[in-house]
Amino acid sequence: MNPLKRLFKQTFIYGLATVLPRVLSFLLVPLYTSVMSPETYGEISVVFSWFAIFNVVLAYGMETAFFRFFNKNVDKERVISTSLISLLVSSVLFFVVALIFKKDLASLIDVKESLIVYIILILAFDALTIVPFAWLRAQERPLRYSIVKVASVAMNLVLNIFFLTLLPKMAFENGGSLWTAMHKEDFQIEYVFIANVISSGVAFLWVSGIYFDSKYKFDKRLWNEMLKYALPVMVAGLAFTVNEVFDRVLLDRLLPEDVAKAEIGKYSACYKLAVFMTLFGTAFRLGVEPFFFSHAGAENPQKTYAQITNYFVLMGSLIFLGVMVFIDPLKKLLVRDAAFWEAMDIVPIILLASFCLGIYHNLSVWYKVTDKTKFGAYISSVGAILTLGINFVFIPKAGYMASAWATLTAYGSMMMLSYYFGRKYYPIPYNMRKIVFYLTVSLVFSILSFYVFNRNLIAGSMLLLLFLGLVYKMEGDKLKIIFLKRGN
Repeated sequence: MNPLKRLFKQTFIYGLATVLPRVLSFLLVPLYTSVMSPETYGEISVVFSWFAIFNVVLAYGMETAFFRFFNKNVDKERVISTSLISLLVSSVLFFVVALIFKKDLASLIDVKESLIVYIILILAFDALTIVPFAWLRAQERPLRYSIVKVASVAMNLVLNIFFLTLLPKMAFENGGSLWTAMHKEDFQIEYVFIANVISSGVAFLWVSGIYFDSKYKFDKRLWNEMLKYALPVMVAGLAFTVNEVFDRVLLDRLLPEDVAKAEIGKYSACYKLAVFMTLFGTAFRLGVEPFFFSHAGAENPQKTYAQITNYFVLMGSLIFLGVMVFIDPLKKLLVRDAAFWEAMDIVPIILLASFCLGIYHNLSVWYKVTDKTKFGAYISSVGAILTLGINFVFIPKAGYMASAWATLTAYGSMMMLSYYFGRKYYPIPYNMRKIVFYLTVSLVFSILSFYVFNRNLIAGSMLLLLFLGLVYKMEGDKLKIIFLKRGN
């Protein structure tokens, strides 16, 4: 099969594994906003921001290291077992230490101590599934990967619906029953985390077979090499996470206490409208990352890498313009409570920021396949510094708009830095004329649709059709070759 065709096929399956869980998770937004106050929703958003940060630390770059060494090492079983032992030991150690110091942990992330046990369990289960999921991707088994991911999130959604809507109703209608005993007032946040514990635990059980099949051969030399490769990836991932979620923590700390949680709730809800670009970028990255490594030793892989990035920018430009054209219908469909629409001005900024991040992930192939992962740490650290600096200075003056512009500044800078250093250390023949053309036309058409035509659907749709016509004229023949040609 044509390698690009196989890539797009896997990306489509990974896309389902990414899109469906995100869609299911997004259904929690109208659920939460219908039963919770904006302040409570904001509080949950802050806690989940801390989740993202701890997840990166507990993974410490081993997922990416696993791909790199699994593809270049002859003894793949040794790579699997060494990775499993490493993450198993670190996860158990974290679990024990976190329980001992749970009061201090609760103080650090500013949550009730009663929630800490749930948080620790979720983090531990998520860490233990890193290698099993990475192994499924490395084996190019996206279907099973997708089934487990979707089933886990679906279970979480069902449990949230049960705990937050059905259980209170059943407890009220059946006094003195089991439902009454299960239901507690003012327990909404706890129910959210209980649902997450159950779904994360079940996901771990579904993929835990690899733990029983492994022969557990620990190779210290290999482990040291993997850590050397992985730790800069962790630093980069931590910086990424700061860029992505730490603004909620800073909004919580820098805005007046009486409005902070409500502002975070509005910001987080409208931030979700950029989910379409995030979904596309994540699905593409999941499909392309193993592809990058497996083709690193092929003849002239740079040409293929350039083609992949060109098509990413093309599809991302379509998504960007499409969301901007249909933003009002999407807003009414996905964020139904008008109280949250106050933050709609962040959507174009966050959407463009997510696009820049997706391009960065494609450009980052140069430092991953050349084992120069320290550059990933350097570049993303620059992004994190920009994020923190802009937020600290401007949140007191501009609120969540400062956070949106900080995100765009960070991701845009990272994209440009990766391109600059990539040209120096691993030149890839990107078609910059086309890339800049698609980006510019998509951005100009989006500005016209959103600001000049005031989100008029007819005008926006005409611009979208015009863009599609340009794409067909420039790329139609090449896309037919990729998707219709058989074999190699």
